[in-house]
Amino acid sequence: MRPWVFFAVTLLVLAVIALGAGVWKIERYASAPLPVGDTGVDFEVVPGSSFARVARDLAALGVVEHPGFLRVYARLHSLDGRIHAGEYRIRPGSTVASLLEQLTSGDVRLYSFTLVEGWNHRDLLRALAEHPQIEATMSGEDWPALLGELGAETTYPEGLFLPETYHFPRGTTDRDVLKQAYALMQSALARQWPDRAVGLPFDTPYEALVLASIVEKETALADERARIAGVFVRRLENRMRLQTDPTVIYGIGPDFDGNLTRRDLNTDTAYNTYTRHGLPPTPIAMPGRAAIRAALNPATGTELYFVATGLGDGSHKFSDTIEQHNAAVAEYLKRLRRQRNGNGE
Repeated sequence: MRPWVFFAVTLLVLAVIALGAGVWKIERYASAPLPVGDTGVDFEVVPGSSFARVARDLAALGVVEHPGFLRVYARLHSLDGRIHAGEYRIRPGSTVASLLEQLTSGDVRLYSFTLVEGWNHRDLLRALAEHPQIEATMSGEDWPALLGELGAETTYPEGLFLPETYHFPRGTTDRDVLKQAYALMQSALARQWPDRAVGLPFDTPYEALVLASIVEKETALADERARIAGVFVRRLENRMRLQTDPTVIYGIGPDFDGNLTRRDLNTDTAYNTYTRHGLPPTPIAMPGRAAIRAALNPATGTELYFVATGLGDGSHKFSDTIEQHNAAVAEYLKRLRRQRNGNGE
């Protein structure tokens, strides 16, 4: 073999060995745990950032060493042009390889917003506006336009958004959250409506939503929801007024001062179920899945009345007759007087 050929082959072998050693070193670098502690590290990829900037920012944060190695690894795996902008939580145990997978899949940090059972539409809009990671764009005047965009059959928002915890990246708008909540409510109604009890005194899912909202406001006890729904269903069937305080309070609106008076009960509004028969025209709150299930599958029985027990646990006393109910009311008032006098049970 000629000397120059031997020399060329030797150089090629050495180059292959060096390249292999370099690739091995880069791959080993990419599999080492990152120094992000036990709680992880927050990191933001600014929109429009080059991969070189992302690598420098990660190095400045102390998350990676040798940003040049990071760039080489990303280029070897064709990842450098696939980074998504957004806010990320780099989790404990992450490596360069798993971090790049996170950045290229858009696995951004998510925040949460809980829509609480029993909120009304004003409560909902206020909570969305106060959430630091939600962009507020809505006012009360915007409800009809949003509902039109969603294809709702009503321009009034009450009861149309399902109480649930929603997860989203920072910068999500209130409209985005509301669209999710509306879609989830429609899905919940669509699933539960076919399994409703036979012979209910209402004909549409929206009317079921109205009754469910009343049940939601009347009790937070799981074992009472279907029982209370049963009372209201029998009242509707017997052409009795529902006579439920939460509807009256809803009809008073934001001016309600917390003290429901006899005058309030006698003042007619579209929501006063003491002066009007049937269901009110709209829901009075956002009902959860359990309240919807109770409205569609009320407990059977003969009870037509209920009143709070005053025991402090949110429970109610149920009665079949007005005489039994009046006695339960008297017992409740007597218990309240004892509690006010410092002799509570």
